[in-house]
Amino acid sequence: MTAAADAQAPEQYGLIGHPVDHSWSPFIHGMFAQQTSQNMVYRLYDIAPGDLERQVGELFTAGLRGLNVTVPHKEAVVGFTRELTPRAGRAGAVNTLILRSDGTLLGDNTDGAGLVNDLRQNQQVVLRDSRVLVLGAGGAARGVIAPLLDQLVRELTVANRTAARAHALCDEFQDKGRLTACGFDAIPGRAFDLIINATAASLHGVMPVLPGGLVSTYSVCYDMAYGRGGTPFTEWATQQRARLVCKGWGMLVEQAAVAFQLWRGVRPDTWPVMRALAQYQ
Repeated sequence: MTAAADAQAPEQYGLIGHPVDHSWSPFIHGMFAQQTSQNMVYRLYDIAPGDLERQVGELFTAGLRGLNVTVPHKEAVVGFTRELTPRAGRAGAVNTLILRSDGTLLGDNTDGAGLVNDLRQNQQVVLRDSRVLVLGAGGAARGVIAPLLDQLVRELTVANRTAARAHALCDEFQDKGRLTACGFDAIPGRAFDLIINATAASLHGVMPVLPGGLVSTYSVCYDMAYGRGGTPFTEWATQQRARLVCKGWGMLVEQAAVAFQLWRGVRPDTWPVMRALAQYQ
């Protein structure tokens, strides 16, 4: 291959996870690349947890410029990433890896920014001075708590099946704002302005048992899971007559846009991608 031909080769990016064959990321980043005239390719890499560090190293040695990270690797990647952005360090999880000019990796977490962007820009949800309930205390919740608190919400409650895990998570973020923790059965009975399902329950076709009175006609209910049709959470929220019921398609696209800008230095327009994905929702 000549030097001129090699200079025209597309730069390589991708997603690591286990499994990853269900991912819409190649579609999303492909549209972003076409829209912004970026010469790049984006592929899926299914990597088992036991082989993570070695295979990530091999991918970057082979020429990749950046990776997205999905379950179950978001927290494990932190262990071998030399430097984290403040939001990734705070979350204790990475969903975006950037290869820097000195050959080291920078880890970032764009999940929280993606959620906030979708809520504020696409769904027109006012976060300031709102009462927020986050269901779940795992990696998905961890990535969005600080960005939500940065929006000056009035209070944020984390509820989890195991209350001790919710308390442990909230202890890490107490300096960021007003946080409370509880089990599902002890959630305060007043209606919340925003309820976010950050559990894996929707992926398993189940819905946590929750007390009544959490939803009113002004409440917004947001499931971070996405897919065709309703989820147990969105069906529950609709039955409760929430004002707005959303799935995580917007968060998926918005967090990808933040990662794309980190890699390529240009911010794509997310609306064309959202419209293209609407037929699959």
